[in-house]
Amino acid sequence: DAAEAIAYVESLDEDDRQVVKASGLAAGKGVLLPTTKAETIEAVKEIMSDKAFGAAGDTCVIESFMTGPEASCLAFCDGKTAVLMPAAQDHKRALDNDEGLNTGGMGAYAPAPCVTPDMHKEIEAMCIKTVQKMAERGTLYVGVLYAGMMLTPNG
Repeated sequence: DAAEAIAYVESLDEDDRQVVKASGLAAGKGVLLPTTKAETIEAVKEIMSDKAFGAAGDTCVIESFMTGPEASCLAFCDGKTAVLMPAAQDHKRALDNDEGLNTGGMGAYAPAPCVTPDMHKEIEAMCIKTVQKMAERGTLYVGVLYAGMMLTPNG
């Protein structure tokens, strides 16, 4: 409900920057990056009321804006453990200085220089723990596990 989403945004602190995402499949383009509360409200309207992304915007996700590089991590899993491939990064925003809309991916490169060897080990440990916990719960996972990481200044 757009009114409920707008009421939520209005309840936030003025300087609490948000990201607004269409909850459904929007070809990688359903993310808006407003910089003010007023722009956040307009983003909710664009997604939910104006249907900028069609049915993908029937529900939207409003979450805190995070700064830092993003890394895509894939791990091969055999149901007991996981082995992490080198992390990759894709190009997210169009235009110079990241001023445009999200691109939905316009190419990627690996290994991602922002993922240090120590960080790679830490991410792999998270993947291993995930696969082990799934096995303990009786949901054996065999395949490729995706871990999308936001590398913020706070971790």
